[in-house]
Amino acid sequence: MKRTVSIITILIAAAGFTACEDVIDLEVPEGKTFTVVDAWITNAPGRQDIRITQTAPYTSTQPAPIVDDAVVTLTDLTDGITYDFTFANGLYSYDPGAGNSIGQLNHAYRLRITLGTEVFEAIDTIRNVPVIDSITYEYKSKEDAASNEEGYYASFHGRDLPGQTDYYWIRSYRNTLDKREADVFAIDGAFNENMADSSAFIVPISEGITEFDKPYQLNETVIVRIASCTKASHTFLTHVESQLENGGLFATILQNVKSNLVNTNAASEARVLGWFGASSVNYKEKVIR
Repeated sequence: MKRTVSIITILIAAAGFTACEDVIDLEVPEGKTFTVVDAWITNAPGRQDIRITQTAPYTSTQPAPIVDDAVVTLTDLTDGITYDFTFANGLYSYDPGAGNSIGQLNHAYRLRITLGTEVFEAIDTIRNVPVIDSITYEYKSKEDAASNEEGYYASFHGRDLPGQTDYYWIRSYRNTLDKREADVFAIDGAFNENMADSSAFIVPISEGITEFDKPYQLNETVIVRIASCTKASHTFLTHVESQLENGGLFATILQNVKSNLVNTNAASEARVLGWFGASSVNYKEKVIR
């Protein structure tokens, strides 16, 4: 009886605290505005897009303002070819035509962005990527699923390329490439260097293409993309992921992840945020039957 009374007392006290809550409007400074570059090219055929925006105030509910007056060029440093990107519909794009690609394996690329009198540059290289051997799935009832969500839990299967340390970005989609499901980042076949060269991707990575609490359903299509990364790009991506998942009791202060786009004028204090990366990519898909 004493335990019951104690629990009831605690609940009543908690209710009293919540009843005394007041809504407080805080004056949050807008802060400094930065240009943000989202630039990732691949060896996939067809159009390549780059997005450039401005940061928005923390409390703003509007989309990030689009920068439409930049000059954007991409140079294949291996072949000495330069591609001029043009602005339309919110994006800077270059289209080599159907079936053609500007991204080539083992080629280095330099992105140059001119914003007024400031010029920013970054370099990245397209590394090789393994094929996805297959996609499998397993039906789990609410009772069997750790998430208590009934459905089909998919996995992809493949093997790391042998002979060197490789960095991968694995992304899954549901039905269409416009509906991203999950991102997983791997080093060789695991999460750390010097552990799994040439091995099959370990289970936490292979199963990471299914959202924990949102399994696939009958007749849905599982799409998996595996992209190669340089070590610098892999580090950037994992830092972004840690910022996105930064929360809870032990959350740290949010930080802007360092950009690889450098101002060519060392004396200038102007800088941009974002990243320029380059990847080779492989896709595979499977319909849940």
